Amino acid sequence: MSAISTPPLAVVEENLPNARNSRRTTKIRGVRAGFWVYLGLGVVIVSAIFPYYWSFLIGSGDATTINDPNMSWLPGGNFIANALSVVNDPAVNFWLALWNSIFSSTVIAASVVIFSTLAGWAFAKLRFPGGKWLLAFVVATMAVPMQLGVVPLYLLFSDLGWTGQIGAIIIPALTSAFGVFWMTQYLSQTVPDELIEAARVDGASMIRTFWTVGVTAARPAAAMLFLFTFVGAWNQFFWPFIVLDRQSPTLPVALSLLQSNYFVDYSVVLAGVLLATIPLLILFAFAGKQLVSGIMAGAVKG
Repeated sequence: MSAISTPPLAVVEENLPNARNSRRTTKIRGVRAGFWVYLGLGVVIVSAIFPYYWSFLIGSGDATTINDPNMSWLPGGNFIANALSVVNDPAVNFWLALWNSIFSSTVIAASVVIFSTLAGWAFAKLRFPGGKWLLAFVVATMAVPMQLGVVPLYLLFSDLGWTGQIGAIIIPALTSAFGVFWMTQYLSQTVPDELIEAARVDGASMIRTFWTVGVTAARPAAAMLFLFTFVGAWNQFFWPFIVLDRQSPTLPVALSLLQSNYFVDYSVVLAGVLLATIPLLILFAFAGKQLVSGIMAGAVKG
């Protein structure tokens, strides 16, 4: 009888982790979402889409649609006419308001990302006296309501002659305490100190280290901060309503003029609301995939 040959112990030990990893991968790939997961996701999706559908349903009808007890759940055929009423309304000044919203939101979001990344890098990776107390003070300013500073801020811009100008809503929002805190936490957890020390040993200056290491690592968090800041600046109503006039409004302020009459046609109002939402949907459609891929890349690297 021929003896059965057995593999050496070293070969078995070498292949054992691979076999375990393959079985673990097979188990992970074999996990499927259950019924309750799909049900929960369906409820979330319907809850998110329903307000838009309701706005489109009313916006595609006429002035009597919102008060009709027998209203059909199928859209009507007046949405284009109602949208043209918003666009062509001289009191709204739609195209100027759209440009003001796009310009101001883009400048504010870009400025917040730049200054927050610089400040976050300083708080996270630089050591200077009073750094922790200064960061605590910046975070504490988030607890102060914006309404408390409206009166002195308006008096300041009035003395400077900037009321009614688009710069009056851009300058106060160039920095963000939340953005500084967000980038500080992200950079402190993502960038190891050894990487910075290696760059300094290689002769890189602090600016060079920040540009090659910090900016590269901060891209996922910066993309999220830009997106959220853009949406927040786009939807801002209180301060633009106070400091801007009707000749140069932002889009939310311009759309509020549709409700200034004695009779409010909600089909026209909701058609205008949907028009103001379209640029945000386009932004999420183009930036959503890159945003998610950037977040996953940052998570893997971290």
